[in-house]
Amino acid sequence: MPTIQHGGARLYYEEYGHGFPLLLFAPGGMRSSIGFWARSPWNPIEALSDSFRVIAMDQRNAGHSTAPIHSGNGWHSYTADHIALLDRLGIERTHVLGGCIGGSYSFGLMQAAPDRVAAAVLQQPIGHDGDNRQAFYEMFDGWANELRPQRPDVDTDAWAVLRERMYGGDFVFNVGRDFVRQCATPMLVLLGNDRYHPAVTSREIVQLAANAELIERWKEPEVIDATVARVRSFLTVHTPRQ
Repeated sequence: MPTIQHGGARLYYEEYGHGFPLLLFAPGGMRSSIGFWARSPWNPIEALSDSFRVIAMDQRNAGHSTAPIHSGNGWHSYTADHIALLDRLGIERTHVLGGCIGGSYSFGLMQAAPDRVAAAVLQQPIGHDGDNRQAFYEMFDGWANELRPQRPDVDTDAWAVLRERMYGGDFVFNVGRDFVRQCATPMLVLLGNDRYHPAVTSREIVQLAANAELIERWKEPEVIDATVARVRSFLTVHTPRQ
C-alpha cells in the first residue's frame, strides 16, 4: 500500500490519472477515508481522473492511516499531514476538492499554504449553525469509542481536548470568517442542506469569500452529469498554464 511516514503518522493514499494535481479530502467526519467517495452522490476519482492527477487519502486514524493521538493535536495536525503528502509527491501546486469535513481541511491548507492551492471545490462543507454542536460531539465520540480499545496509549484527557479543538469552534471550525473574507483562492461551493452540512454555512462562505460561486442543486440523480461538467470546467479554467 502506498504510504508516507510523517511525524509518527502513517498516511495511506492512492493516485489516479495524469495532469494537474487534484487532492481529495473525503467525507466521513473523523472517519474521512477514500472509501467514502464510493458512497457519495458522485465519485470524483471516477469522474475526474481522466483529466487530472487525482490524489485520494485516508486521514489520520481513519481507513488505513494511523497517527499518534495526544493533547497537542487539532486541525493543524491534519494540515501538516496534507502538506507532508504534497511535499513527498513533489507537488508544488494543486487543486483541492473536499466533501463534508473535507471543506474544512481545504480551508486549513489554503490558510497554511495559500500559494499551493490553485482552486478549491467545497462539497456540502460542515459548519456550526448555532444548534448542531452536539451532533458533531456525538460523531466524534462514536469514532473515538471505536478506537479506544485499540489505543490504550491515549490519555483520557487527550480525547476530550481533541474533541474540543475539532468541534468547539464556530463557522467551519478550522478557520474563522476573517480568513475567508481575505482568501482570494477561487472556490466552487456545492450547497449543503442537513444537520452536519447546513445551508447557512455554504451560503456564508460564498457571501464572505472574494472569489466563490455557489451551486444549489448538485446531488440529485438528474443533475449529476451537469455537476461533474461544472466542476470539471471550474477546475480546468483555474488550472495554471504550464
